[in-house]
Amino acid sequence: MTNKLQSLLDERGLLLADGATGTNLFAVGLQTGDAPELWNIDHPDRIANLHRSFVDAGSDIILTNSFGGTHYRLALHKAGHRVAELNSAAARLARAEADASDKTVLVAGSMGPTGEILAPNGPVSIEQARRAFSEQAQALAEGGADILWIETISSAEEIEAAVLGAADVGLPIVYTVSIDTNGRTMMGLTPAQTLKISTSLNTHITAVGSNCGVGASEVVAAVCNLVNAANTMGIKPALVAKANCGIPDYVDGKIVYSGTPELMADYALMSANAGATIIGGCCGTTAAHIKAMRHAIDSWKPGQQSPDIDTIVHVLGDLSQGAQAQMNGDLTVAGGSASGRGSRTSRRNRRAQH
Repeated sequence: MTNKLQSLLDERGLLLADGATGTNLFAVGLQTGDAPELWNIDHPDRIANLHRSFVDAGSDIILTNSFGGTHYRLALHKAGHRVAELNSAAARLARAEADASDKTVLVAGSMGPTGEILAPNGPVSIEQARRAFSEQAQALAEGGADILWIETISSAEEIEAAVLGAADVGLPIVYTVSIDTNGRTMMGLTPAQTLKISTSLNTHITAVGSNCGVGASEVVAAVCNLVNAANTMGIKPALVAKANCGIPDYVDGKIVYSGTPELMADYALMSANAGATIIGGCCGTTAAHIKAMRHAIDSWKPGQQSPDIDTIVHVLGDLSQGAQAQMNGDLTVAGGSASGRGSRTSRRNRRAQH
């Protein structure tokens, strides 16, 4: 099967993904605790409008509205039996908007965490989770997805389950982790450990990276640390940066993200300089942010210097001690962020819907 993602990377060199799904749907009526995936059937026009806004803003890749599309997550909404229906619909909606564009736009089937703790730390086996991801992947492929995009993962076991489940379909695979705990995932993975997993599963991975997390600065640092790890390992993977739009805060009972279009444009350029070849936004990122990032990426020239710690902090904001230590080659540091805010924003961010 042709790897459409790799072909487009080879053609364009640098690709722009889309922005947030859940946080943008809140603006048009989604309520906290609702399952966005149900809107693929109940409000398909709102999902199509969101995809169209990102295509019009310049995205090369749009993610399906299927982040919580395994039967484990859907079961929380009494929809565990609707995996095929909801995921196929998600892919069809994105496919229609991608195909309506006058340029090539790829559809990435979003596959988020099961929400379960996998063995050996929890009751769900890797094989059980693999089957759940495989069921979702099959439906996304049937709906027209070009890529299977595994995102916001925190444990090695769930990466393994998701990748092996996605591999049943034969589409290109991307996976990203959320770096939200002092330069590591909630389950302790560093960017280097995340990348090492991609070489151990006997399955081709087209791209690896970081999404969501605490803020744009942590994602750029994660890309720097992925590049350093890749150089040590002697590999050159495609790398993904898909950061939240600044830092989340509660304003009048709602989660609001601090990032402006200008900040996200700076983040896009810094991510490209760090070595990312697929760049997008996560929670809080609107079409206006993506449009600014498109302009920034279109002006970017290869060969720029990778950002250092001081530059990342100056332009994008605070950076955890753990991420800084990794950039300096030290994986032993533990503790809070350099500003003392990392643990607070990390907890807050995990409460926000993706």
